[in-house]
Amino acid sequence: MCMEVGKLSSLLAKRQIEETCVVCEQMKPKGIHLYTAFICTECERDLIQTDTSDPRYKYFLKQLKKITTPEIFS
Repeated sequence: MCMEVGKLSSLLAKRQIEETCVVCEQMKPKGIHLYTAFICTECERDLIQTDTSDPRYKYFLKQLKKITTPEIFS
């Protein structure tokens, strides 16, 4: 059984899981999770470096509005 776990973990390590970026809408393997969304590393970097007067900034805001805050049930 221990050998099976080792095989499984090595398969998972080799396999890159990609997610859809909420900004560029492309499948990417690396990034951050913000509430219910995934933002790829490239878009995160662009977002941080973009000046508020840049036309791309409005695009970033539009895309980020898709992110919803998860509800908290108590």
